[in-house]
Formats: sequence, structure tokens, C-alpha cells
Amino acid sequence: MNKSDLIIIGSGPGGYRAAEYAAKNGLQVVIVESAFAGGTCLNCGCIPTKAFCHDAELAELGRTVDFAQVVERKQQIVEQLRSGVETLMQQPGITFVHGHGHFLDANTVEVVSTVDEETLVQEFKADNIIIATGSRTKILPIPGITGPNCITSTELLDIQQVPKRLCIIGAGVIGMEFASVFASFGSEVTVVEYLKECLPAMDSDIAKRLRKQLEKRGVKFYLGAGVKQVDGQLVTFERKGKEESIEADVILVATGRTPNIENLNLDQAGIAYDRLGIKVNPDTFEVVQQAGGECRVFAIGDVNGRQLLAHAATMQGIRVVNTILGRKDAIRLDVMPAAVFTSPEAASVGPTEDQLKDEGREYTCHKGYYRSNGKALAIDATEGIVKLFTDASDRIIGCHILGAHAADLVQEIAALMNRDTTLAQLRDIVHIHPTLSEILQDIG
Repeated sequence: MNKSDLIIIGSGPGGYRAAEYAAKNGLQVVIVESAFAGGTCLNCGCIPTKAFCHDAELAELGRTVDFAQVVERKQQIVEQLRSGVETLMQQPGITFVHGHGHFLDANTVEVVSTVDEETLVQEFKADNIIIATGSRTKILPIPGITGPNCITSTELLDIQQVPKRLCIIGAGVIGMEFASVFASFGSEVTVVEYLKECLPAMDSDIAKRLRKQLEKRGVKFYLGAGVKQVDGQLVTFERKGKEESIEADVILVATGRTPNIENLNLDQAGIAYDRLGIKVNPDTFEVVQQAGGECRVFAIGDVNGRQLLAHAATMQGIRVVNTILGRKDAIRLDVMPAAVFTSPEAASVGPTEDQLKDEGREYTCHKGYYRSNGKALAIDATEGIVKLFTDASDRIIGCHILGAHAADLVQEIAALMNRDTTLAQLRDIVHIHPTLSEILQDIG
């Protein structure tokens, strides 16, 4: 029996960053990973997708792009970063264990590994356990959706040639990023979305503007369309009461994410969960216990279903380690920026205008436009808008941007929101000229 201060199941951004932080603060950590160090984000999510986005931008600029080299470069980046995480997990205080971990009880995790074709079973015990097992593509119960032409984002990142016709089922973040990327690479891209607009979590004005930009680039959208069946290369859906079909060489299933909670033996540990993920205290991320349960277990990142973002997982993990150490922190988990790395980018922090209206909150909407900015004109990036919301006291409560470097601009606003900055105070901050950030300072 191996005893430590903390066991972490999963080595994605939430898990490995929590392990590093805990070890630096004197805790003995065991971290368990069933696949590759770095989790979905590094190996088949955020990082490889952004490598594709970079090469797609080059294609948009008229550069000749060899797709085989695109895939090779992506893989080199992934392997380099994965090696870095593996090295990080070898620092003093951390024991990295490769295998599948599941609970024997609320304080004990059994790890089953295969070593030289032999099965190795180890038991680890700790007073504190973090579940950071992430999520995977949600597959809807649609006939034919698991057919040979249907793939997830994981397989699309390893595809060996650009598909002539790509159909994407789902217009969330993953669907929209790949629509933008493969339109740049030369695919005929069609997006089929059940809802009336893409990116439902985004401000509807920003989402509509982004969709219009992608349509100008040749992406075709079928909105309010429910997929009924996939038969080989044929995708059949119902829209406005009528059945329609389109043909595609490759069909990307991008219908959301589902938590990786199977085979963890959560019931054995008395941990409450549902189809959305493990139930947790929204402040400490300690799990909700089933009746009569008694444990010191936490769940962070996608597996708790609260905020499906890599950086959310990271900061939740740091919050948990601080809780274990008995420390208070000033992490503002209510100020959570997010971005969609399409071309152009879209990014946001805080409530959307739709949410503010639904909640009946008093607010003022301030707008700025890229076309009025010198740097935007200089770099030929005039398509863009900034929407910034303030409350009755002029405090900034949200920002939504479509345009070049939207993620970087929103990050500035997120930093200011962490300090309850007002719009008047933002206007008093000196900004470099010429930069896109001047749009924030000059906002109307």
C-alpha cells in the first residue's frame, strides 16, 4: 500500500498543474494517467487545433500549405509539449503512474497497468483525492452516427488529406473552429446545427456576425436542423418541417462533450453524479456525497461539467490545493474568459447581453469598431466589433469581441474585471499606439 498526501486521477491541465502546485508546496502527490500526459487539451484538443488554426491563417494569406506538413508540425508540437509535462511530473514530490485508476473506497485508488504485456495492479491511499478525468465527444443516438465516414475531432486532427466535402454536425466551439480551419484549407464545408444560431453560449450578436463572416468565406449553414440519420456519405436532417439531405466525404461529429466518469467506481466511494458530471461544491469543488458518504474527494475541470475550459480546470485545481493546504486565495472563478479561434476570432468574458436582459439587470452597452482603429486598418483587419457592458456604477461587467486578436483584448478586460474596474478608469489607462487595444480605450 502506497500512502501519499494527494492522489490525482488524470493529467490534463487541471491535473498536472495541480500536481505541480501541490508538490511545490510540500505535498506528496501521486498522479494517475490512463492515456497520454497532458490530457485531451494537449494531445487532441486545444493545442493541436491551434496549430491547425495557425496554418489555416497562412493559407488565407495565400501561402501554399502542404497538408502533410501541417499534420506533421502539429504532431511535433504535441510531442514536445507532452515531453515537457512528463518531465514536470518527475520533479520531487510527484509520482507519475501510468494506468487506469478507480476507487476501492473514499481514500483508496486502485491502478491497473499493463507492463511488458503483464497486468500490474497497485493500490494507493491518500487523505485527499482529485478527480480530473476530463471529457470526450458526446455521441447522440442518431442512426448511422458511428459509421465509417463519421469521425470526432480527435480523428480529424490526424486526417491525412483535406476532405473535398466536410459536413460538421454541431456549431459549438469545436464545430466552428474546424469549419473555419478546413474552409481555409479548401474543403467545401457545411454545418448542420439543431439550434437557431451557432455558438449558443456566445453573445447572439457576436455569434451571428461570426457566422456571416464564415458564410462569406464559403461555409454553408443549416440552422434549426435536426439530424435524423447518417447513411454512408449522406446526412439527412429535418428543417422547417421538411426533410433534406447533403453528401459529404467526411462527417465531423461535434455535438458537445460528455464527462469521463465511467469505470471510476464512484458509487463505491459514495460520490454523487449525473449525466452532466460529478456534483461538486461550486466554491471548493469538493464532491457532493451520496447518503451516508464520508470522503475528502474533489472533482475539477470538464468532469464536473461546470466550465468546460482548460484554464478553468487549471484554476479549479489550484483552488482545491489551496483548500487542502488551508489557504485562502483571490481567484475569481466568476470572471472566466473564453475564446473561439476562428477567423476572425471571437472572445468573451462575463454575461452576454441576452443573459443581462433575461435577468433584468441594469446595464449599458458600449460599442467600438475595428474599422475606426489605425492598427486594424494597417493590418487589413477591419471586420470586428467590441461590445462592453457596464452596470449602474460604471463598473465593467462583461465584454464580447469579434475580430483579430479578440482573445488578447478580452484578456485585458478580464484582468480589469478581477479588480472591479470602471469604464472611466479604463479610459485613464495609457495604451500603446498604434494597437488594437486602443479600441477598448476609445469605446463609445
